Amino acid sequence: MIRRTLSASLLAALSMATPALAEEVTIGRPTEAGSLHKGRLDMVVYYVPIGGGLLEVTATFAPKGGGDPQRVVMGLADRDSVTFAMPGYREQLYAFSRSGGEVTVSTEADMHLRANTLPD
Repeated sequence: MIRRTLSASLLAALSMATPALAEEVTIGRPTEAGSLHKGRLDMVVYYVPIGGGLLEVTATFAPKGGGDPQRVVMGLADRDSVTFAMPGYREQLYAFSRSGGEVTVSTEADMHLRANTLPD
């Protein structure tokens, strides 16, 4: 009995210590779209070259519960990266990075923000 309780306690402690799983997509060609669905927002992203070595990245975020979508457009040079949260959804972080002709986007819950439930 003690062994079973100890095993259950250990399993519970490990599951609480595990960081939130991230979701990631890499886009390797202009106008090729990728999507992420973790958290309270669905996101679709694509890029087009705009000259001067920049890629214009467009990401559209749609609330899963309905509501108006939000769009972010940014220029990324090679090796640029940025991380941010969307207004009203601060518990979810989105990271965009570029390497050559590839743009990688990932999302992960920010455990610090979630724990402190900051106002939007």
